[in-house]
Amino acid sequence: MLKLKGTWLPPLESEFSKPYFEKLDIFVRVEYGLHTCYPPFDQLFNAFDACAFENTKVVIIGQDPYHGEGQANGLSFSVNDNLAHPPSLKNIFKELESDIGLPYRSNGDLTAWANQGVLLLNATLSVRAKFAGSHQKQGWEEFTNAVIKMLSNQKSDLIFILWGSVAKTKRNLIDTKKHTILKSGHPSPMSANRGHWFGNKHFSKTNAALKLKGKSPIDWG
Repeated sequence: MLKLKGTWLPPLESEFSKPYFEKLDIFVRVEYGLHTCYPPFDQLFNAFDACAFENTKVVIIGQDPYHGEGQANGLSFSVNDNLAHPPSLKNIFKELESDIGLPYRSNGDLTAWANQGVLLLNATLSVRAKFAGSHQKQGWEEFTNAVIKMLSNQKSDLIFILWGSVAKTKRNLIDTKKHTILKSGHPSPMSANRGHWFGNKHFSKTNAALKLKGKSPIDWG
């Protein structure tokens, strides 16, 4: 059965025996057996593998993995190195440049962020190739909601970054008395070009909040 490993497993182990997850496990295995799906099966939980539970201090919530060939690597908004950047990722890097002066990144792999304690969590952790949203409403959302609620309950002083309408629906899962929430429009061109993304300064605001809480800032480079 699909299951997390390491320090993420104890606080979430009960989820894996629930009926919804048993159905999800079957669905995912059948989909990967019959169709090309992303990310690769062994990277389904890459967001957790790359960001240890005990080190988590920032959570960026996405929606679906990219559904183009070879793009998704299990981290929200991230693509494998040496691949063209999807429009949302381009706008993320443009905002980084205007917010904190970082030159536009050539590497679209955000693993370095995850290694510093940024959980790059998609609401849905898999997708069929070329079919956006094809694995939604199969159980992934229930699981990732449980992850968000667990983090809110068991940790303190986290920074949750909510970009777009799907991410904003997660606000009611988060204890706002314990944690900081930053929200804006989605970095996709449709939202960004309407003035709902650029200028949110979430990267500098995140680091300012981390410093205020006595935590080391994220190197976004």
